[in-house]
Amino acid sequence: MIPDWEQLPEFMRNDSVKPYYKMLKKKKSALRLKRGLDFFLAFILTAILIPVMAVLAVWIKLDSRGPVFYRQERITRYGKSYRIFKFRTMVVGADKKGPLVTKKQDSRITRCGEILRKLRLDELPQLFNILRGEMSFVGTRPEVRKYVEQYTEEMRATLLLPAGVTSRASIRFKDEDRLLEERQKETGGSVDEVYVEYILPVKMKYNLQYIKHFSFFSDIKVMLDTILAVIK
Repeated sequence: MIPDWEQLPEFMRNDSVKPYYKMLKKKKSALRLKRGLDFFLAFILTAILIPVMAVLAVWIKLDSRGPVFYRQERITRYGKSYRIFKFRTMVVGADKKGPLVTKKQDSRITRCGEILRKLRLDELPQLFNILRGEMSFVGTRPEVRKYVEQYTEEMRATLLLPAGVTSRASIRFKDEDRLLEERQKETGGSVDEVYVEYILPVKMKYNLQYIKHFSFFSDIKVMLDTILAVIK
């Protein structure tokens, strides 16, 4: 599950990543269980939720012009790129009409997109990414390459595990768009600047803590806490 140190991408082989690497290297059984649970749950949930996703797909098509899915390149384990599956919640070409992160009351978000985001239903298609082994249920939320290139050496340790649908950071920042807007008003910086300078570093502290204390059962707890956070 974890390759030899020399097999890691060169940009990850630094003294800040090594302690995290050694911790995970000792948890081979937990990592196998994690992948097994990911595949089993993703398979079952996909089979159950296909009708729901079909209804949401029709709603998206009726609500605004454009494709049902939003496919964007993201970065996962070992810095590999992949295309994430999400239900489209913004107008076509939104990434060319503004920053790569969104703030509260972003004019690019569609009417149904606002509801999908609030209930996190836009994340459902990521079940396909999990089945393909590109993502996990729990792990660091996948960033675009632009932000990954600004990681500190220690932050690169988060790339030792697959990107995740949810995490402690996701729960803590479930109102990230509101926090971005508030911080932007305080600093006067752009949305991108605020995200990189203030939001990302705090999220990464949670993500690095996750790796330090990773276990099969901690993943289950994060998933349960995510469900509670969504329904509150």
